[in-house]
Amino acid sequence: MYFALMITKYKPSDYEVLRRRCFELKQVGWKQKDIAFALGLTAGWVSQTLKKHREKGLDGLLARKPTGSPPKLSPEQLSQLATELNLGAVNHGFPNHIWTRARVNEVIVKKFGVSYDLTQVGRLLKKLGWSLQKPVKKARQQNEAKVKQWREETILELKKSHK
Repeated sequence: MYFALMITKYKPSDYEVLRRRCFELKQVGWKQKDIAFALGLTAGWVSQTLKKHREKGLDGLLARKPTGSPPKLSPEQLSQLATELNLGAVNHGFPNHIWTRARVNEVIVKKFGVSYDLTQVGRLLKKLGWSLQKPVKKARQQNEAKVKQWREETILELKKSHK
C-alpha cells in the first residue's frame, strides 16, 4: 500500500517536512525504495535521511541553514577598510587615484593579513556601497573647441541636408 506524489522540485524549506515523512513511512514498514518513489526522491537521499535520524535522533531531521566558510574580515574590519579606501589610492602608494580590485586586495593584505580572490573583493566593495566606475575614454589629442564647433555647426548641416 503506497501512493505516489511524484513531485520532483522542492524548495529548501520543504526538506525538513520530507525528512520527517521519510522517517514516518519507515516507521510503518515502508522500504526505502518505495519511500523514495512515493516522495519523488532518490534512494540515496532517503538512506542519508534515515542515517541522520539514527545518529542524531529527531534533531537530525531539522532544517539547518547551510554553513559556509566564516568571513575573513569582521564587520569592524570592513568598516576600517572603507575608511582606508576613502583616503584614496595615492595615499596607499599607488601612482594614481584609481581603485582596482587588485589594489584593494593589496590594501586588505597589508592591513589585515588576509587575501581574497578578486571576485570576492568585488563583492566586498559592493557590500561597502562602492560601485564599478568605468572611465570615459577620450582621445588625448582631442581639441575641445573644435569638437564643440563640429557639434554646433557640422551636425546641424548634416541634419538639414538629410531632410
